[in-house]
Amino acid sequence: MGDLTRVTIDFESSHLLFPTIIACVLAVLGLSIVVRERRSILASGNHWARIFSNMDKVRFFGTIALTLVYFSLMVPVGDMWPNTGMGFLLCSIPFVFLTGALFLHDRGLRPVATIAVVALVVPTLVWWLFTDVFFLTLP
Repeated sequence: MGDLTRVTIDFESSHLLFPTIIACVLAVLGLSIVVRERRSILASGNHWARIFSNMDKVRFFGTIALTLVYFSLMVPVGDMWPNTGMGFLLCSIPFVFLTGALFLHDRGLRPVATIAVVALVVPTLVWWLFTDVFFLTLP
């Protein structure tokens, strides 16, 4: 009876729940796109060459680089303040700002200030929601 009323949290791996769910959702969506567009992908020998030549390479590779840095730094930064979610918060603020700035077409004061406010408010709100409302651990 005591085992059913006792909750234990594995802090070493509990923060991996949401990234695993997101990775599975993205894999299913990617697979569905490939299945749906298979005829056009296979029909055109230079399909990917056309896509690559028409894409915005700076934004595409910049987003990939920012995302890799974001996920690579989140756990080491979080290890400085264990079980507080500071890794998530301190890495999310610059990630949101830099990603938003990367996709801005007009980099005037007002749009950049808007991105800065969003980068401060939204990760802080998500951090508070996950840690204080849902009692989830973040890196």
